[in-house]
Order: sequence, then C-alpha cells, then structure tokens
Amino acid sequence: MEILKVSSRSAPNSVAGAIAGVIRDSGSVEIQAVGAGAANQAVKAIAVARGYLAPLGIDLICIPAFGSVQIDGEERTAIRLICEER
Repeated sequence: MEILKVSSRSAPNSVAGAIAGVIRDSGSVEIQAVGAGAANQAVKAIAVARGYLAPLGIDLICIPAFGSVQIDGEERTAIRLICEER
C-alpha cells in the first residue's frame, strides 16, 4: 500500500489529487500525519478527494489508526488514515 506523508504546510488540494490518483490506480492508500496541523490538512484532503472520486462512482472510506514513525532518530506517534474505495 502506498504511503503519503502530510505536513501542516501541505496543500489539501494537491494531497487530494495524489489520493485520488492512487485510489484510481490501486484502490487504497495510507496517509500519515504527525501533529494536529498535519492531521487537519490530511482530513481536509480526504474530504476534497471524496469529491474528486464521487463522479467516477468511487465511494472513498477512511479508517483512522495510530502508528509510530521515526523522525530525526526520535519515535513519534502518527495518525494513519487508511483510505479505500467501498
């Protein structure tokens, strides 16, 4: 499964386009966000991506989970948003 990493400075429309492209190609994608700002941008991107995919008959669902990632040698908790077509 492809992983897209989102930061607080990520543009939701750009991330949404990437999400839609991966969903069209493989049917699922994981979005990782560390921190409140990054999680906010990721959720906005998923909402926009649903709008991109709906006219194609694809209903996008999102399953939230926690995960841990290494950043600068330090373990951090990340929000993992697993998106799939239903």
